[in-house]
Order: sequence, then C-alpha cells, then structure tokens
Amino acid sequence: LIMKASFFIRLNCSSLIKKEAFIINTARGPVIDEQALIRALESGQIAGAGLDVTEIEPIMKNNPLLKMENVIITPHIAWYSEESELELKRKTATNVADVLSGYYPDYLFNRDVKEKVNLKDK
Repeated sequence: LIMKASFFIRLNCSSLIKKEAFIINTARGPVIDEQALIRALESGQIAGAGLDVTEIEPIMKNNPLLKMENVIITPHIAWYSEESELELKRKTATNVADVLSGYYPDYLFNRDVKEKVNLKDK
C-alpha cells in the first residue's frame, strides 16, 4: 500500500453515509481509519462492516471490532477461490516469463526499478 493512500476512508463525512450502510474492505487495512470505523459502528452512524483486512495484521485480540455483532472479520482470505488461485499462478508465471524475455512485468509496483533495469515495455 502506498502510504499516501492510507486512511482513504476516514468516515468523518457522517452526513454523506446512510445509517443502513455497511463498510466492506477486502483491499488493505490502512484504507480505512479503524478508530473512526469503531466510533461510527458504536454510534450507529453505519450499520456494520465486513472486513477481510485490518489496520494491524494479524488483528490484536483486544480489538473492539472482534466483539461487535455487526462486524464480520475474515483473516485476509476473501480473495481465495480455486479460480483466483489459478489466476494468481498464471499471472505470476506470465510476469516471470516477461522479465526473462526482456520485458517489464504487468502490474509493476516499484516504478523506480525502470531506471535501474534495462527491460522493454510491451
């Protein structure tokens, strides 16, 4: 996660969020300000949350989210299915083959590497 993207959802726009809303996060924990989420859940500002990721992983045993009946938490596994595992393996193999063939891989995260490695764009 790029740090400038952390706390993308701060939940301080209470007038914009319906009380029936559920916050779902399957991306990265720091996308949501967890303390603001806890306050919003406790105050009834939002109806609930479904989280596959938390700000600190693994989640701390004393995290208030674990005791909330309107919160479902999974241990960073929501991505998994047989199809997604096959796709992950396929993309990994394709990216390795691209680099070995002299091309930058798809989904290059660290763009600074382009200055240090002599590969070609596809």
